[in-house]
Amino acid sequence: MKTEISTDRNAAVELLRNGEAVALPTETVYGLAADALNPIAVAKIFEAKGRPRFDPLIVHLPDHDWLERIAALPAQDRQLIFQLGEKFWPGPFTMVLPKREIVPEIVTAGLKTIAVRISAHPVFAEIIRAFGKPLAAPSANRFGRISPTMAKHVLQELDGHISLIIDAGLTTHGIESTIAAVYDGKIDILRRGPVTSEQLSVFGKVDIATEREKISAPGQLPSHYAPKTPLRMVDDLKSFAPETNERCALLAWNPVKSDERFVAIRTLSEKQDLREAAANLFRFLRELDELDLDLIVAERVPAQGLGAAILDRLHRASHV
Repeated sequence: MKTEISTDRNAAVELLRNGEAVALPTETVYGLAADALNPIAVAKIFEAKGRPRFDPLIVHLPDHDWLERIAALPAQDRQLIFQLGEKFWPGPFTMVLPKREIVPEIVTAGLKTIAVRISAHPVFAEIIRAFGKPLAAPSANRFGRISPTMAKHVLQELDGHISLIIDAGLTTHGIESTIAAVYDGKIDILRRGPVTSEQLSVFGKVDIATEREKISAPGQLPSHYAPKTPLRMVDDLKSFAPETNERCALLAWNPVKSDERFVAIRTLSEKQDLREAAANLFRFLRELDELDLDLIVAERVPAQGLGAAILDRLHRASHV
């Protein structure tokens, strides 16, 4: 199969209608989209990514009207769910809710819940509205690898596995959406992302889920977002000493001009801006990974706000 990078949105809609998987830009990372209501089309996502069938997918909705066609909203949580949707949709926020029978089992990995969001990316929004139905769309990369923030990253990952990648430049947020389960008036963050716990706490009690043995939503596996090169997180860069002849790269948070311990250095944000750091995270990780070195050293970022989501991705990338 030949993989083409294009800006032809009509071609994307046509392929989706024919039950194919297409890589599309979202405001978080590039996603691999297929008709969420067609189990054969959804199976092509798992095949292209090499994704295990026990890992559920996020379903993107064309608009708010689709929410209750896909999810069965509990009476006691309706007001909270609508408030969250009004505030954070379209945007990088996913809610895990009880699913309706219309949703194929393959999408939810057999779970009784479904993860849903509405993307704010104008190209994705145009394509899904033209398609007219929900799209299942996890990140457009091989399973467990670094998520793609540019069309060329998707090509590196999925060349020959899909026929079309829609190019809309660099994504805005650079990390995947926040995922939260909403039940009994509570908000349980299952995956950190651009919408922070501080923002969600305005709407009610917020808990942060710890690592679980059982998968209950996308993006919960302990090892994920990983480069081929081993990655180690450090609190204090001064204490790091490479092994003899070890060739290392640095993913820096603090300002650094040069350092003889490292072959290459990428600084997440010269201004130490967490939003800029999140947008650069996967791109810089991929660039350092391509140098084929022995180790990537990542400085720990501050844990507040969006920093918690960046730390989550670095922790999973370093998990062995």
